[in-house]
Amino acid sequence: MSSSTAKILSLLLLIFAFGADSKQVVLNNGNLVMKNMPEIPAQIKAELNRYQNIRSASFVEWAEDDESIYIRTRFGDVSQLHRVSQAGGTRYQMTFFKEPIGSVNKKPGSAALSFTMDAGGSEFSQIFVLDPMTGESRMISDGESRNGQIVWNNSGSALAFQSTRRNGASNDLWIIQPDNPETADMILPSPDGSWWGVADFNADDSQVLVMNYVSANQSSTYLLNLADKKLTPLVHTKDSKSTNLPIAFDDINHGFFYITDQYSEFSQLAWQSLDQTAQKPTIVTADIPWDINDMVISKDGLRGAFSSNENGRSELYLMDIKQLKYQKVAGIPLGVLGGFDFNQKVDKLAITINTAQTPSDVYVLDLKKNLLKSGDLTRWTFSEVGGLNTNEFVVPEMISYPTFDQVNDQARQIPAIVYKPKSPGPHPVVIAIHGGPEGQSKPWFSSTYQMWIKELGVAVVIPNVRGSDGYGKSYLQMDNGFNREDSVKDIGALLEWIEKQNDLDQSRVAVYGGSYGGYMVLASAVYYSDQLKAAVDIVGISNFVTFLENTQDYRRDLRRAEYGDERIPAMREHLNKISPLNNVDKINIPMFVVQGQNDPRVPVTEADQIVAALEAKQQTVWYMNALNEGHGYRKKENQDVYQQAVILFFQQYLIPTAE
Repeated sequence: MSSSTAKILSLLLLIFAFGADSKQVVLNNGNLVMKNMPEIPAQIKAELNRYQNIRSASFVEWAEDDESIYIRTRFGDVSQLHRVSQAGGTRYQMTFFKEPIGSVNKKPGSAALSFTMDAGGSEFSQIFVLDPMTGESRMISDGESRNGQIVWNNSGSALAFQSTRRNGASNDLWIIQPDNPETADMILPSPDGSWWGVADFNADDSQVLVMNYVSANQSSTYLLNLADKKLTPLVHTKDSKSTNLPIAFDDINHGFFYITDQYSEFSQLAWQSLDQTAQKPTIVTADIPWDINDMVISKDGLRGAFSSNENGRSELYLMDIKQLKYQKVAGIPLGVLGGFDFNQKVDKLAITINTAQTPSDVYVLDLKKNLLKSGDLTRWTFSEVGGLNTNEFVVPEMISYPTFDQVNDQARQIPAIVYKPKSPGPHPVVIAIHGGPEGQSKPWFSSTYQMWIKELGVAVVIPNVRGSDGYGKSYLQMDNGFNREDSVKDIGALLEWIEKQNDLDQSRVAVYGGSYGGYMVLASAVYYSDQLKAAVDIVGISNFVTFLENTQDYRRDLRRAEYGDERIPAMREHLNKISPLNNVDKINIPMFVVQGQNDPRVPVTEADQIVAALEAKQQTVWYMNALNEGHGYRKKENQDVYQQAVILFFQQYLIPTAE
């Protein structure tokens, strides 16, 4: 069946499902279906045009000349691979696909690059190899399964990857020689529902560090011998759950690095010998009371770099690998770091930096001969901001507010980020709730928030409710299983906090969130409709039981570890009890539901059923479904309409004051 025929059939099915009396509009070449929604005024489109043309750039790899870099940015409808040869230099586009480029990894000793790409947001990514000299690429995966977690071996002869190609459900580990794709060999068969990933090859490519991920609270590190496929546990806990994420081999000291929370509330960088794996590891960052996020080691094995997450903001450190000593890098802009890595000569470190007033851009840090010293930080990319003045963008305030329960006889504090207009209040409020649920909202740049603040005059309050990452493992686990609704109560406490703020208007509050944040939006509408005016649910879970039964096979058990196992009668009863769909009679505010037809995580049926239930009770509900998207919108033409529609929705249902 051709893609155009499939699109027509999907559209017909949607029309049939919507019903003959439904008011709907189809845009973007038949890919965007909007139901129960008014036409978006031309004025809104014009006012948002500059915000919707803000770009960003992120570092992905150093080029073969060791001086140029590869970045990911967007000039057309989706993000593609570009090359930049000097600071402020031209961005030369290398790929020209209709779908966005995923992960990119350089082949050692070659100019070639591997990259991943899916179709229509399905997340069933395929692996391609690109020749940057000719621009030609070829697919080396099977074209059907879900593939990712790419790691090249040191010789560049093969790469390891995770794939569901065996049965469509298991996250097995494979090795393939890109020049001979038929050589693909499964090196670790994964039990159904389990998640495994390769972290690094050892120096002679005979062994790999691998991780078994069970949940955000539980993971283990193993050593896999490629000759006999023997799996040896290196770091795991039997009696208590902990995270143990492998980073890389340390060939200098004959050990390996990993990130663990076994010995602290926070994730620490640890080193352990490969000769005596039973010994207690060396905790490298014992004096940093925050999570360590990521680490890279230079190609010569002498130097490392890692970042910490300090209340949502990033700090960068350089490290002497042999001595296991480190030092914070001064002069890094206050914000959030993305990917970073050393070049081959180890005289430069490329970094993606995002601040509250600027979108992500790439910087290069000069390195000194002293392994802990650095020189100048130079900005390499200058992403366009639609002609807007970045100095006028609002810098958020980091706050905390008391919630319903106590810690040490004091009210528990929930961290939050607050963006307020510079004009006098009281301002309408949008509460924006992150997904995950183990995600964390950070004070990064958001063109969406800045647009709302400037064009609507709203304040944006972003809570990191219990269950969020970045505040210790106990906090991370506080919403698991039967405690799910405690995180919803944190939104109730936030509404009480808003009521006490003189510059915020408690009578005009909306909730907004995606994925798990979409569930939080729906649940907030169930419990707090009398305190809210509107809600925007993006790819949200409406019924935990149907979600767990219908999410893709390869991720179902991973989600059961977080939300609970719906096959257990007591848990099934609980999940049914708290699901917004089963409490839809309590939702009494206008709702805007946004979905991607190809979503493998939260199936489109979750959106369809909550929309149908709201319509059945004659509650105002807008519905937008993109046929060529998945878990969120990645194509600019769809993003633009969605953002315009959210503005219109807030104009109609949030901004007006009570008569």
